[in-house]
Amino acid sequence: MLSIQVHSYNKHCIHLRWILCLILSLFTTLPAISQSRVRHQTSLSDTLLKLKEVTIYSNRMQKKMSPVQILSGKELEKLNVYSVADALRYFSGVQIKDYGGIGGLKTVNIRSMGSHHVGVFYDGIELGNAQNGVVDLGRFSLDNMEVISLYNGQKSAIFQPAKDYSSASAIYMQTRKPIFNGEKKNNLNIGVKGGSFSTINPSLLWEHRFNERISSSISTEYMYTSGRYKFTYAKKDGYDTTAVRQNGDVRMLRLENAFFGKVPKGEWKAKAYLYNSERGYPGAAVREESGKFRHQDRQWDTNLFVQGSFQNYFKPWYSLLANGKYAYDYLHYLSDPRLDVTTMYVDNHYRQQEIYASAAHLFTIYPWWSMSLSNDFQWNTLRADLIDFVYPTRNTILTSAATSFDFNRLMLQASLLYTHVDDNTRTKGANAGTKNKYTPSVIATWQPLPKLPLNVRAFYKKVFRMPTLNDLYYTFIGNKDLKPEYTTQYDVGITFSHTWNNHWLKSLDLQIDGYYNEVDDKIIAMPTSNQFRWTMINLGHVEIRGLDAAIRGEWGFGKVELSTLFNYTYQKAQDFTDPTSEWYGGQIPYIPWHGGSIILNGSYQTWSCNYSFIYTGERYEAVANIPENYAQPWYTHDFSLSKTFQWGKTGIRVTAEINNIFNQQYEVVQCYPMPGTSFKIKLNVML
Repeated sequence: MLSIQVHSYNKHCIHLRWILCLILSLFTTLPAISQSRVRHQTSLSDTLLKLKEVTIYSNRMQKKMSPVQILSGKELEKLNVYSVADALRYFSGVQIKDYGGIGGLKTVNIRSMGSHHVGVFYDGIELGNAQNGVVDLGRFSLDNMEVISLYNGQKSAIFQPAKDYSSASAIYMQTRKPIFNGEKKNNLNIGVKGGSFSTINPSLLWEHRFNERISSSISTEYMYTSGRYKFTYAKKDGYDTTAVRQNGDVRMLRLENAFFGKVPKGEWKAKAYLYNSERGYPGAAVREESGKFRHQDRQWDTNLFVQGSFQNYFKPWYSLLANGKYAYDYLHYLSDPRLDVTTMYVDNHYRQQEIYASAAHLFTIYPWWSMSLSNDFQWNTLRADLIDFVYPTRNTILTSAATSFDFNRLMLQASLLYTHVDDNTRTKGANAGTKNKYTPSVIATWQPLPKLPLNVRAFYKKVFRMPTLNDLYYTFIGNKDLKPEYTTQYDVGITFSHTWNNHWLKSLDLQIDGYYNEVDDKIIAMPTSNQFRWTMINLGHVEIRGLDAAIRGEWGFGKVELSTLFNYTYQKAQDFTDPTSEWYGGQIPYIPWHGGSIILNGSYQTWSCNYSFIYTGERYEAVANIPENYAQPWYTHDFSLSKTFQWGKTGIRVTAEINNIFNQQYEVVQCYPMPGTSFKIKLNVML
């Protein structure tokens, strides 16, 4: 839903000198910069014109300065996927590390810079993990998800928190906002999914409108799966063996409660989120001695956060965006040699807490010139029952200053992010000290011909990653002297977007980007004199050259509607860490040279179908690019068919899905086999 407000004011009443003084005074108190091309139109009167709320539905790629890929609405709903991680596989430039099936850990790597350089945002506020810096995207389902977007560099907006500038790339997950037709006060969607691997997944979404200004939603789901599936692999003696994936069961409960409100010239929202799970870790499928390694490791997770956001356009020239969050994360990991004799006894408990606050100020000086200041504060603490654990606490201050110029066919943005990190530990002298860094970014887009919807864009961005608390302080492994990890990004691309009326081709969107990235002082784990004791060091240097391409089309043939999406990625990601190494300049592990995906959606009256295809090309599974580490390409085909029925005021939708139609045996991560052919039936009742 999009609310549009047009403010009229006398531009001669705005004193530029006064505004600049105000900005300087705000900067001394560490606010910071942001904006999103929010434009305020001017006239000679001092009146305020309010337009009625307008709802716009669109799946098309929006005109963006930064490379962006979006899956939303019905297109997202029709994908044959369980989680956000599965949906991200259809974006170009993305590699998902999947450690096997529904229960396996799933992390994302974008443009080969590593999972730690990806910011993950949930309803506009980042999901943090100061302990290891990685967010498991497999735990976020699509039941209540409205939009998933992926930005390389950063959003093409300056009205945003300073956190949004701090990552090399960012994933934004936007949950559904209630929409009510007419005088309707309640929406209810009851769903249940079931299928292969003994999977059962009931869900409920209830949306309620208290009045014209306040509404709420409650979304909850439960999932159980045994995680058991057959897979085939070739043993060293040359014959194929079929085995069953064990210890991959998952029990999960998710509960969200959100409130949405409108105020004059603005809006607010608040959300409480709870996720609780118990799962087994199936581990690597060791092929030499089938059945020897039982992998009985268990993990329990509880993730809780409460967050809120307030946005208001106080004046035609000033807007405010304020965010706040408290998060608590609990992890219990158990490895018991009484169940698996190949492991050592581990029974560890980790507890994280986070407090986050942000204020972003937008100043519209002229319709073509905007500036912003944003200031974020974040407090993190980690507690664990490890021997000699130092109990670290981290305080982070982020301040960004940005400006945006819009000359119609030429748009320019520039930003500077200041990061201050201060760590403290209970053990004297064990902390990593204080870090202060400045990182800039510059973005530009240009339309060469006024009547041709073709744009040329480019960006440069510098980012650094502070070592995680595990990197610095994990007992016997952490290294408090680690340097931050730096990335430098360059991108040049073109976009084309056009719509046609009364034509079988309704719209066409194209974007192609070439890029060059560098990662310096890469943090890696190295063994010490004792093979059982490792430590973290700065050693790596990686250079990445790549190309991302995406083509989206919408078609109409009478009552038949089609949508198509094609993605392609080429990447040459080379490791230049050690010039004396035999493998100097080789492709880094798990990065394919070629990859791509296809999504085809079709609908006819109350019927709809979806076909999707994913291809991952040849790659190597280790630093040594030798035949023993070579991984063959893999690909999967998925298909779904759905039918919607209307019974009075009740809507019913039935969907049948088949995944990996040709039962291809493949591994995303070595020795972690993925499922073969699987089936799923979904039933949704909408009141």
